[in-house]
Amino acid sequence: MVAMSDNTQVYLITGFLGAGKTTFLNRIISRFPKDKKLTLLVNEFGEIGVDGTLVEGEDIDMMEISKGSIFCVCVKTDFIKGLYALNTQVQPDVLIIESTGVANPSDLKKDLKLPIFNDRFQFMEQFCVIDAVHFLDAYEVYASIEKQIASSSVFILNKVDAAPPEILEKTKEIVRQFHPDPVFYETTYADIPLDKFFDFASGNKPVESKCNSTPILSDAEMDQYLDDLMDSPDLQMTPPDLLMSVAYQWTGNDLNQVRIMADALPAGVLRAKGFIEDKETVLLFNYVMGDWTIEDPHIARERIQHKNIIVLIGPPDSMDGINAAAQPEHWINIGSYQPYSSEN
Repeated sequence: MVAMSDNTQVYLITGFLGAGKTTFLNRIISRFPKDKKLTLLVNEFGEIGVDGTLVEGEDIDMMEISKGSIFCVCVKTDFIKGLYALNTQVQPDVLIIESTGVANPSDLKKDLKLPIFNDRFQFMEQFCVIDAVHFLDAYEVYASIEKQIASSSVFILNKVDAAPPEILEKTKEIVRQFHPDPVFYETTYADIPLDKFFDFASGNKPVESKCNSTPILSDAEMDQYLDDLMDSPDLQMTPPDLLMSVAYQWTGNDLNQVRIMADALPAGVLRAKGFIEDKETVLLFNYVMGDWTIEDPHIARERIQHKNIIVLIGPPDSMDGINAAAQPEHWINIGSYQPYSSEN
């Protein structure tokens, strides 16, 4: 049995849509010792989560929060409730947060210091995974990228095998505008020296857990606390980038129908992902700003909850183009979601 710790080290993985955050997270999981307690908080923009399924490892303690960014008012209350449950019930050694690719993470450190957490959370590092191929195009349009860079400390320039040297240098120049001496790692598949940031040694000596002095709030007390927090004049949240997600169910029987849809998507589409059944095989469709693949995800079939559903993310003016690309004889629109709309 793994003993509860007196504090929880917190690491944040941020980066724009499709940069390789889940790949990086899986590298950490593969190294983490079994006798330390690790908890993951995976945040997805859309209503239907895909990244949680792609997280590798057995018996991983994972919390998923969908429908927007945990750092925006739309699901900030869910995030704080999740942290409170971790503080009072789970008490892990390490918490790793994988934020949605359009998150502004500037408020995280302040959230971790809320008095209801009783100083449990110790912020350690913020990694920013950068898609070296698409970064420059996205940076010019989406404000969240600037916020991710400004609040990060370690920068993983990913997919460098597909980016020319001049693009890498321009990317570094942008990061240096926010940091006098940034730490860069140029890599493929988010492969960096993890030992510099994580203690992977086994916890041979069980930690004797002290009595948690945090008072347990009732549901009503927690709701009142959150209402007061959201109404606080000190609460500052930058307006998010205006994006939407839409989900389509594939009803066809030929993978070429998926390929035709992918090629026809409008340029504004930033990200699309989903699992597609092809005969006895389940494949992963992965789309990032015009580049896409269909490949074996090497995941047990029974772990995949949402099959033949593609979730796409883009600005509102890309929705008509997505609808045109998804031909009705092969695709069914099963709903769109705009987390920051006043209607939600």
